[in-house]
Amino acid sequence: MGDIKKIALPLTGDMVRELKIGDRVVLSGYIYTARDAAHKRMPESLKQGKELPFDIKNQTIFYVGPSPAKPGQIIGSAGPTTSYRMDPYSGTLLDLGLKGMIGKGLRSHDVIESIKKNTAVYFVAVGGAAALIAKSIVSKELVAYEDLGTEAIYKLEVKDFPVIVVIDHLGNCLYD
Repeated sequence: MGDIKKIALPLTGDMVRELKIGDRVVLSGYIYTARDAAHKRMPESLKQGKELPFDIKNQTIFYVGPSPAKPGQIIGSAGPTTSYRMDPYSGTLLDLGLKGMIGKGLRSHDVIESIKKNTAVYFVAVGGAAALIAKSIVSKELVAYEDLGTEAIYKLEVKDFPVIVVIDHLGNCLYD
């Protein structure tokens, strides 16, 4: 396997074009958490003429519902959630400028086409490494939907957050 690529977030189209399937990457900067319930709410807000709870342009969303933090910790275990559950909403967010998604598992044909159209990337975080992933999270700030508990949207500051490129901007898929 090649070298580990270090990326300072937020992502840009040029950065995304440099990534190929199988690349091992560490991310540093800010990412947002959002799971099923938050993904459902975001497009509903747009339909009601409201803005998204954060500027999504060039951002990366981590599909995670972290466990509660133990005393003295920023966050509990933070393993990736199965991504296909976000597929019905991902195209809309990609069209609005989302550049990166972090989860686990396969994505639909429609999401892959949207990744290609919008020069985006899908990363996989290793399931089962939730406690290790949590150690890459430097800070956590509530952004929206507090009533959703662990599914609320948080802004996380990460340092050397380990991921693998599974679908690149050309639609190449490591699972294939």
